[in-house]
Amino acid sequence: MEVGQVVKGKVVEILKFGANVELENGEKAFIHISKIAPTYVKSVSDHLNVGQEIEGKILGKTRDGKWELSLKLDEKVKDSQKNTQHGNSDFEKKLAKFMKDSDRKHSEYRKRLDKKRGKKNRR
Repeated sequence: MEVGQVVKGKVVEILKFGANVELENGEKAFIHISKIAPTYVKSVSDHLNVGQEIEGKILGKTRDGKWELSLKLDEKVKDSQKNTQHGNSDFEKKLAKFMKDSDRKHSEYRKRLDKKRGKKNRR
């Protein structure tokens, strides 16, 4: 399975903020309340029922390893969402650059601070 693919499954649990789904291949998936309909959804149970067959588009994976689905099949999957599955997201690249720059700046700061302390100790 891959991001952007349309899959079928069955709703196994209704939650306040979404629904858990078992896909045809037995894997677990989750649909967030914001991905159920193109308009505002006040209550998940107004749109979905346990046992209901659904068809959804894979958006990615959740933190707990479930597939994240959208019932809005015409929803475009962003490139950044496609890349997160493989660990190449823009966010991860920016975070790595930030961490590298931060380490460099911290090292430079420590050197300057050590120099100042050295001068004070010599007086």
